[in-house]
Amino acid sequence: GRGCLAGFYGNEAGAWASACGKKMKLKRLLLRYYPPGIILEYVQGGELKTKSIDLLDLSPGTDVGTLVEEIRKAEPLITASRKEQVIHLILRLQEKLGQQEDHKFYLFKVLRAHILPLTNVAFNKSGSCFITGSYDRTCKIWDTASGEELRTLEGHRNVVYAIAFNNPYGDKIATGSFDKTCKLWSAETGKCYHTFRGHTAEIVCLSFNLQSTLIATGSMDTTAKLWDIQNGEEVVMLTGHSAEIIALSFNTTGDRIITGSFDHTVAVWDVGTGRKLHTLIGHRAEISSAQFNWDCSLIVTGSMDKTCMLWNAVTGTRVATLTGHDDEVLDVCFDYTGQRIATSSADGSARVYNAETKKCIAKLEGHGGEISKICFNPQGSRILTASSDKTARLWDPHTGQCIQILEGHTDEIFSCAFNYKGDIIITGSKDNTCRIWR
Repeated sequence: GRGCLAGFYGNEAGAWASACGKKMKLKRLLLRYYPPGIILEYVQGGELKTKSIDLLDLSPGTDVGTLVEEIRKAEPLITASRKEQVIHLILRLQEKLGQQEDHKFYLFKVLRAHILPLTNVAFNKSGSCFITGSYDRTCKIWDTASGEELRTLEGHRNVVYAIAFNNPYGDKIATGSFDKTCKLWSAETGKCYHTFRGHTAEIVCLSFNLQSTLIATGSMDTTAKLWDIQNGEEVVMLTGHSAEIIALSFNTTGDRIITGSFDHTVAVWDVGTGRKLHTLIGHRAEISSAQFNWDCSLIVTGSMDKTCMLWNAVTGTRVATLTGHDDEVLDVCFDYTGQRIATSSADGSARVYNAETKKCIAKLEGHGGEISKICFNPQGSRILTASSDKTARLWDPHTGQCIQILEGHTDEIFSCAFNYKGDIIITGSKDNTCRIWR
């Protein structure tokens, strides 16, 4: 549709749409808080479609009137009659951004979740339930509000290592196992829809695309595979790495996927064809973590070589090397808007970098052991870290100050997560328990 925009700025959407050959009618506007944006639901050729207007730079100081004029110029679906509604929605987003999250977290429940150690924990989008994977070969679904076990997903013949919900929907769960298979389950009934077979070694990472049409699995057999959720078929195999794949991540639009490997490289693939578009070469040791930013323009990679690298996702060229850690970088992530990067290291510290200036803006120091996991809350106002020192910590990403220490686990914490609202945390530990903090 973009090519048709030129001559119709300011015109009614109808004129523009009929010029494009297909009439488009706006049905409704929805707010998206994290990252800030407005979702347009519209009908085109009898089909309901959605597109989003990302407002990643929105701040409490943005002039909303000017912003809405710019949006209207670029988006014909937003007609004069919708202007007030859009202003109202953006003011609501602004208000949300201005709210300071200052609440303390308290231990709500300790779940003796499994008879053997946990491998991973993950929330559904709303945070109403979460899942735990374990060496006991099961994945369990838990109700967050009560701490009750809802159901156990049984069927794997070895460790259930990688787990995920198909967020934002949350009606399906994928489990990847050392038994070389991945299973797709109904989150509601616990029924197993498909067992994906084909890998020749352990599956150690998996991900749904945001559109919830594909699952990607990464394996110790050096390959990744894309599977069709509907029919359970293998869609494509991604081959080219010379060592185990231990990280993978789709971009938000779902047309690209990255795989990080022990061969020191990250590969960028075209999802539709399975063709390798770029190999990101530069790290001098195994990759630990790799992620796209929200607008799909950048990729961040962390490595055992003590550095984190930033890459142009379109060209595959290196934009920056973020240095400063004295030991392996174990985890990296963007905030929801993609404007900041957080890194955690075996040196016991974490760092925050500005993605645009590439400067270190905060050092998070205080943990007494390696930090295996790091994440921002959806608001971007807090960072959560999980460490081998048996604590998780909350930090202010602007100052680097430790706000709170979540204590009580009796062994290392290897997994931690926020819910979408940012008011619940789960931590998973080697002590076989999972803790809910709220």
